[in-house]
Amino acid sequence: MSASPQPGASGPDLLTPAAPAPQSGPTRASRGAGWLAYAGVAPFFAFALLFLLLPTAFLMIGAFQDAQGRFTLANLRELLQPAVLDAYWISVKVSVASSAGGTLFGALLAWAAVHGRLPAWIRPTLMTFSGVASNFAGVPLAFAFICTLGRVGLVTVLARKYLGFNLYSTGFSILSFLGLTITYLYFQIPLMVLIIAPALDGLKREWREACDCLGGTAAQYWRYVGLPVLWPSLLGAALLLFANAFGAVATAYALTGSSLNIVPILLYAQIRGDVLHNQNLGYALALGMIVVTGLSNGGYIWLRARAERGRR
Repeated sequence: MSASPQPGASGPDLLTPAAPAPQSGPTRASRGAGWLAYAGVAPFFAFALLFLLLPTAFLMIGAFQDAQGRFTLANLRELLQPAVLDAYWISVKVSVASSAGGTLFGALLAWAAVHGRLPAWIRPTLMTFSGVASNFAGVPLAFAFICTLGRVGLVTVLARKYLGFNLYSTGFSILSFLGLTITYLYFQIPLMVLIIAPALDGLKREWREACDCLGGTAAQYWRYVGLPVLWPSLLGAALLLFANAFGAVATAYALTGSSLNIVPILLYAQIRGDVLHNQNLGYALALGMIVVTGLSNGGYIWLRARAERGRR
């Protein structure tokens, strides 16, 4: 047997942990990895600076200048003109209608794919289509709807030929408020599917089983469990769809031209370079759009964070 150390004996204290050895190598490696990570996100910051921050700052400065570059508030006062206020009102109505329809139908479609006990291949197919359709806009989308619901469009001709129903006899026009709203729904509904599907995945099966075991009905489950959990996600998605529709310009301009007075088309008319138009008024219109879409996106971010805290 080895002798135990005597009290007072010299030598290292067995109860005192040894000092850690300096590790300069890993520290330098972690520092290098950190710089490499910053280099990886540098293109994102450069893109945001060149195409988001600097143009926004340019618009904000131009909204408070006249044609000679002097400071003025006249551009903001011109936003109170009846034509400009009417353009904002029509844009708000189109955005509200398309976001409400997109939220309702998109949420139902996503629920059917996630919790509807459909065949397994439907959900990935729907998500793939939604990813493509949510980015299908502009001139191709406008042309597709003119060929489908125009006066000589496919659906219009087939309904008149085989059903005896003339769509345009009801007062409908693809160039109207209703036509633009229906066109916007083509990308609003898929976008809603992509946004709300993860939130629907957060509804745990155990919650529904517990409700069933306690004698609760499906309506009671959605009233007391499902909707209270989902409402921040639903409302946030609706705000995001509103901002998405409010800022859309290519589809509206290609579809309706100047027949529908909405803010993006009025903005384009002011800054297209014609000497008869006021570019600084266009900057003020853009500033108003930035405020509206910024508030909508800010509300979406806040509600999304609240929904994530609720699911945890």
